[in-house]
Amino acid sequence: MYRTILLAYDGTREGRLALREGALLAKMFQSDVVLMAVVEPAFVPLAVDAGVAYFEEDRGAEYLRVLEEGADRLRKLGLSYRTTFRRGEPAACIVAAAEEFHADLIVVGHHKKGRFARWLQQSVTAELIDRLDCSVLSGHLEISDEELFGNAG
Repeated sequence: MYRTILLAYDGTREGRLALREGALLAKMFQSDVVLMAVVEPAFVPLAVDAGVAYFEEDRGAEYLRVLEEGADRLRKLGLSYRTTFRRGEPAACIVAAAEEFHADLIVVGHHKKGRFARWLQQSVTAELIDRLDCSVLSGHLEISDEELFGNAG
């Protein structure tokens, strides 16, 4: 059913839950797996003589470690995978990767926000649903090792 599953991973608890849920689906459907991490530009204010200047903080190394952690989790689950690392706005990067890898399913972790935060900024998941032609799963389930590995785990 799902030939290629794109796992958008950020290393958070929600991301880990989504990774396991996506891994279970990949095992069930014998899907190709693409693991991706996206580093969103972050600007740090710095006081200067003329006021405040903003410098982009390079968090690339941090997110490469996150990507390696996710890859390690997939290896431990016995899955083969490809990885991709992107810089930019998360939804746009995920959409581009989904198109590039011809993904049938995108799996993301859901980070709960308050009403005001949602009003200010649309969630990545909602934006993906609006922009993609494939299925999007916002992973929430706690998947046990027994469910993931069956009796062999």
